[in-house]
Amino acid sequence: MISLVISAPVNTYSGYGARSRDVVKALIQTGKYDITLLSQRWGNTRTGYLADHNEDEILSLIVPKLEFKPDVWIQISVPNEFQAIGKYSIGITAGIETTLCDGSWLEGINRMDLTLVSSEHAKNVFLGTKLDAFDERTKQKIKEVKVEKPIEVLFEGIDLEKYLTVNKHSDLYTSISSIKESFCFLSVGHWMQGDFGEDRKNIGYTIKTFLETYKNPAFKSKSTPALILKTHQVGTSIMDRDKILDKIAAIRKTVSGTLPNIYLLHGEVTDEEMSDLYNHPKVMAYVSHTKGEGFGRPLLEFAATGKPVIASGWSGQIDFLNREDSILLGGTLQKVHPTAVQKNMILSDALWFRPNDSDVSKAYKQITKHYKKAQENAKRQARKIKLEWTFDKMVELLDSILDKNLPEFPKEIKLTLPKLELPKLK
Repeated sequence: MISLVISAPVNTYSGYGARSRDVVKALIQTGKYDITLLSQRWGNTRTGYLADHNEDEILSLIVPKLEFKPDVWIQISVPNEFQAIGKYSIGITAGIETTLCDGSWLEGINRMDLTLVSSEHAKNVFLGTKLDAFDERTKQKIKEVKVEKPIEVLFEGIDLEKYLTVNKHSDLYTSISSIKESFCFLSVGHWMQGDFGEDRKNIGYTIKTFLETYKNPAFKSKSTPALILKTHQVGTSIMDRDKILDKIAAIRKTVSGTLPNIYLLHGEVTDEEMSDLYNHPKVMAYVSHTKGEGFGRPLLEFAATGKPVIASGWSGQIDFLNREDSILLGGTLQKVHPTAVQKNMILSDALWFRPNDSDVSKAYKQITKHYKKAQENAKRQARKIKLEWTFDKMVELLDSILDKNLPEFPKEIKLTLPKLELPKLK
């Protein structure tokens, strides 16, 4: 059997952690590999996911260190961390949210035999990035840095059993039931660095456009919707929550009139609780004004419920959302603001998406005024997702990619030596 080692943040409460667990489970499901797992950290995110969720099958594969050279090495991380350890080495990354990636990422991809990304957008950005390398002393161009190794798309398939199951007795479900409004928009995303309207998930902009659209007397309706905001900044502490509440309050002060309610959902939430949230009858639609996604996993999870989705019409989510069934916002590509730049990650020369203000307001009103029609389209979108974008389909695709790309590995042959008998001494 082929020896396969995976180095990944499999035990963390993070997006990369969820992706890592999916990949491990998919490889186990194929039954083709002798799997060993190296558990890595992911920034400052909390660890302990596997024990907390009784993931004993994955836990049993973890070793403290690698003591052999595997046939296949799989590393799940950002590309600049990729290292070729195996006889055949594969890098898996979530991708890129802008139009440009750092040169160190290209170099990392080129160290591997194969790289898997989550979306066509990410693949196109990696393949389209070409950078000049210069000699530090002479300042002369040495070479052009570009991707030289194969890249394939492995989407993040949804576990239908997990995300379409509802526990009406969970604390989260009960909490949402207590909201007075019967129509709530949901927005999920990490409130990242950047001035107002410049953070990648565009949380501040989402809040303001929602308030502007549904403020009274401008919005005349007997039932004003609410916004449920699932977000955090740098952690799940009370201090972090209070900072977010202060930011929401500051945005509310910039909008005049009688304003709709915004409910903050802060802290750790399990996959099962996210399903309770997605499927709650008061959660009627999802909104994302994101500037860019490597894939957009929460969008996929929500779209599977058959409820309407409003999303930016650019980047990774376009793989599984279409204009006929979802409301995809028009907009323009704009340069990343200096306050949102992150070393090696979000580059100052890169572009990302800014929705048109008019499209945003129109989309909100389209949902609330013509909900039945929007839901019909959304149900059609959900049927496609349940057929084409599932975990089982992802397993099939991964199996096919590996079958196509992995070389033949020499098989160990055990030799049976003849038994030698020494002459007896007289």
